[in-house]
Amino acid sequence: MNETPDRAGRFTVSGPESTRANRAWWDGEADEYMAEHGAFLGDAELVWGPEGWTEAELRILGPEGSLDGRDVLEFGSGAAQAGRWCAGQGARVVATDLSLGMLRQGAHIDDARQSASVPKHAGPALAQCDASCLPFADNAFDVVFSAFGAVPFIADTAALMRELARVTKPGGLVAFSTTHPLRWTLPDVPDESGLLVTYSYFDTTPYAEARGERVLYAEHHRTLEARVAELLGAGLVLEQLRELPWKEANNQTWGGWSPLRGNLVPGTLVLTGRKPRT
Repeated sequence: MNETPDRAGRFTVSGPESTRANRAWWDGEADEYMAEHGAFLGDAELVWGPEGWTEAELRILGPEGSLDGRDVLEFGSGAAQAGRWCAGQGARVVATDLSLGMLRQGAHIDDARQSASVPKHAGPALAQCDASCLPFADNAFDVVFSAFGAVPFIADTAALMRELARVTKPGGLVAFSTTHPLRWTLPDVPDESGLLVTYSYFDTTPYAEARGERVLYAEHHRTLEARVAELLGAGLVLEQLRELPWKEANNQTWGGWSPLRGNLVPGTLVLTGRKPRT
């Protein structure tokens, strides 16, 4: 468990502070996170957000069968559940995360699946790295994606978009889900009190938790305009902008996400961009 913060709110956090803090936070929370959310996420499923929509339902990455034989990168993978799903569709997958603790959770899942006679090649290769500095060659992957990984936790997401575009093949796809910008205006609670606009939509000061001067956790906000501009600024062509509604069959509450709020305001934004062929 991480230390209990003595201050939490919106204050300035540098890029290196954010990276260090979030690596340590996810390392410390990996066991508890999986215990709480593992069943919802599944071992080999691509769930785009707390609303509960899966890739098999939304087809963000392409129609059925389109991943077969493709080179796929899942960045900010956590325990690589989504990458495992892609591998099950015939893709060659690398799953990366900043947190070694989360990748170890992925290795535990792979070990359990091995003992259940799931072929080893059915899982992704796991690698620890910062998504802003990927250890891969230019034009290496057909699809680069993340379901709520990395994007909310990186201070310079314009640089992140450029790095994702760099490793994407011409004609390839970059896709990610992240916190919907509108949700930043509301308190992070799932009941009626979380429906009151409290914060400025245009204030992009990060949310952070700290013990004294040591940052323990940080998330970074962008407006919708800024998210799209960063994707376009990386040379990608916008293909999809999705604001996910609440899935009717989902009765679970996840932090500030709930059926009450999810049926009134979007909590998850999905963006995809195509790298031009020329």
